[in-house]
Amino acid sequence: MRTRTILVMAAASACVLLPTTSAVAGTGPAPSPNKQNLSARSAAPSEAGNPLSAKAQAAGVCSDAYQIGATAYINRGGAHAASVKQFYSPRCKANYGYVWVWQSFRDKIKDYDVSTGVYSYARDEVVGQDWWNATNSQEFWSFPADTVSECTSAIGTLRAPGDPVPGQATTAKRC
Repeated sequence: MRTRTILVMAAASACVLLPTTSAVAGTGPAPSPNKQNLSARSAAPSEAGNPLSAKAQAAGVCSDAYQIGATAYINRGGAHAASVKQFYSPRCKANYGYVWVWQSFRDKIKDYDVSTGVYSYARDEVVGQDWWNATNSQEFWSFPADTVSECTSAIGTLRAPGDPVPGQATTAKRC
């Protein structure tokens, strides 16, 4: 058992020493055509983010948008309450923020405030931001953000009634 613990700690330490790199928004592999076609068959909202959903279309999300970077989480009471993601559209050359409120949170809190957008490090501001007050919806998309040539992060906030400040999360910086 001690040997296993030492090996795990050594592997974790080695990962810390590896250099990190940056990626330009929209760089990296796009979803495979098969994966894109699967989401194109349905307009249903999903935790993964469907750019064909009614709310995505109402926000002006381009149908070819896909997630870039890792998902971030808004926590409340030690548990995940919402997911925050950044999306990129090669066709429209735009980024989008996305928030999905988890069902476990929605089952407990009926009306809450949500916002999402794309934080621009160059401008030091949130671009394309939209917000909703006293809602019980699950899916939220920002407006298109003209930030493809900038370093960005998606940002999302979630505030339950009685909370003095919202919980928030940002995705990793993308350059």
